Formats: sequence, C-alpha cells, structure tokens
Amino acid sequence: MNNLNSNASRRNLLLGAGAAAAVAGVGLSLWRFEPKVVANVQSHPVWSQQFENPAGAVLSMGSFKGQPLLLNFWATWCPPCIEELPMINAFWRENAPNGHQVVALAIDQPSAVRRFLERQPLAFPVGLAGLEGTNLAKSLGNAAGGLPFTVFFNSNGSIWRQKMGQLTQADLDEWRRNSV
Repeated sequence: MNNLNSNASRRNLLLGAGAAAAVAGVGLSLWRFEPKVVANVQSHPVWSQQFENPAGAVLSMGSFKGQPLLLNFWATWCPPCIEELPMINAFWRENAPNGHQVVALAIDQPSAVRRFLERQPLAFPVGLAGLEGTNLAKSLGNAAGGLPFTVFFNSNGSIWRQKMGQLTQADLDEWRRNSV
C-alpha cells in the first residue's frame, strides 16, 4: 500500500510540475507578444519613412502626421491579415471624411501585394515595406514581429494603442471615439 501512495505522490508531483511549467510558458508567451511601450513617438522615425506604393508612387508617412492614423502591418500570406482588410477598408471609407486615416504597410514581396490588390482592391494607401517594415513595426512596439500588428495614433502623433493580432469592429469603434 505504501508503494501505491508513493507512486501516486510522484505522479501528482509530476503533474503539478507540468501544470506549473505550462502556466509559466503561456504567461511568458503572452508577455513576449504583448506590444511594448514606445517613448517619444512624436519624433519617432515612423514620421520620416517613405515607401513605394503598388503603383510606384511615394507614400510619405509624414503626410499623415497631425491626423488620427491607423497603421496596419500585414502580409498576403497571413490569413488574419487578409480577413481584417475588408473591415478596415469599410472603416476608412466611412471615417476618412472625419479625418481618420488608414495606411497599410505590406511586409511582403511587392509582386505578391500587387497581385493581391488586383483581386481585392483597397481604397486606403498601401505601402510596400518589405523587411524594412518589420524593423519599423518592432520600433513601434512589436517585439515579437508577429502579424497582423496595428498601431493607432492620435492626431498629436502619440500612440493611443497597439494591437497584436486581428482587429475587431469594437477595436475600430473604440479608436474612433477616443482618437483626439
């Protein structure tokens, strides 16, 4: 009987240690993917960046400073990115007359982005950011480099919120109400 209690105790100890390791792993991963705070955003390099758009023209991020801006990092190979684009497009169409701006920076091959936009055009500006866009996203708090990643700027150029993962309509509605 003593041997049975000993085996049960060992099993419970191992299960407890495994559960503790799992909880620690989940916590570490959530912390790692949580966007980091960015200091001094008004002078952040984001505002001096320029990207080529799919038509070959220059997209200057500085032209959006002073307006509420949703900056979305995406790629054609990212299913949640593709799923959220129609919602972001509808948001931009509805709110652009009120000064809300949207820019999507594609972390992708230019040819793939152009093919995608032929099938699913977007009304708001798109920049071809490539690997440079990954570094920019990291400098804006995306330490993990995951996609989609969105940064909501207020009209004064400060970050209101960053979001790792797919946007919801509630995210957009809340930003519209709070972006002063």
